[in-house]
Amino acid sequence: MANENKKDFNAMLNAPKDMPKIVEITDEKSIEKYGGKRMFFAPPIDYDAVMRRVPKGKVIAVGDIRAYFAARNDADFTDPITAGIFCSIAAWASFQRETDKTPYWRTLKANGELNPKYPGGAEAQKKQLEGEGFTIIQKGRTNIRYYVADYEKFLYNLQYSQ
Repeated sequence: MANENKKDFNAMLNAPKDMPKIVEITDEKSIEKYGGKRMFFAPPIDYDAVMRRVPKGKVIAVGDIRAYFAARNDADFTDPITAGIFCSIAAWASFQRETDKTPYWRTLKANGELNPKYPGGAEAQKKQLEGEGFTIIQKGRTNIRYYVADYEKFLYNLQYSQ
């Protein structure tokens, strides 16, 4: 996201934008890719609520949040684009607040990758996670990416957290 310092992410976080909703898609390639026609859209505040539930010592992947929302809402899948955007909005909204922080640094991209779009980039997320005891590994030489080592061992299970 650009111009983060000029945006009110807490207002974005709390704007429902006609969500939640389910949209029936018709694009055959998308139906095949995602395994169905019923695409769920959750509002940004719902992503924030799930991200807040991840305790210290655990992490979650955006894909797991998407699967959780789809299952709870009788949908085939959750829109991947808005999911990534809304997790970033939750992160930036938390960053802009003095209190009532969301531990957004515990929400990872696929395969345990850190998110360079969070406040301070992947370096800041790396510092937060290392402070909680996670080991972070670096991959790449020119296009450097960071990952939580053995992240699968630390995944938070949303299904049992009700």
